[in-house]
Amino acid sequence: MGFLDYVSDFYDWCCGSYYNHRKKLKKRKELQKVEIKVKMDCEGCERRVKKSVQGMKGVTEVEVDPKQSKLTVIGYVDPDKVLTRVRHRTGKKAELWPYVPYDVVPHPYAPGAYDKKAPPGYVRNVLVEPEMAPLARANSFEVKYTTAFSDENPNACVVM
Repeated sequence: MGFLDYVSDFYDWCCGSYYNHRKKLKKRKELQKVEIKVKMDCEGCERRVKKSVQGMKGVTEVEVDPKQSKLTVIGYVDPDKVLTRVRHRTGKKAELWPYVPYDVVPHPYAPGAYDKKAPPGYVRNVLVEPEMAPLARANSFEVKYTTAFSDENPNACVVM
């Protein structure tokens, strides 16, 4: 056993195991689907938005839907970092996708949930933002009294 063997064993014992242990503790990012709302008027805007996130580390797929003004990024990324990068690189106002299918919300046509700018079949996600629509989160007791005088139902005004 020579001097170099002794030094390499010493290194593995004191330093090598420390670095291997640190690598194990590092948390890996999960595969995520990040949806962002960005207004795109033309093909140039669409191209600029797509190129702004294509070069990011961890991005595996980028999809742009200009009709819905929607950018979808799939990869091992942080949603906040993707959002700030889109805002910085394009100079456009961007926000995380605020809409969900209207089947998910208990009262999709309540004042806070219904949005005229939403794509067809989507409403605002009021389950995440409770201050936005208290009526959209109403229980059955409140709904009974708010719908008691309905123009659509002639038998609605009945004594309970």
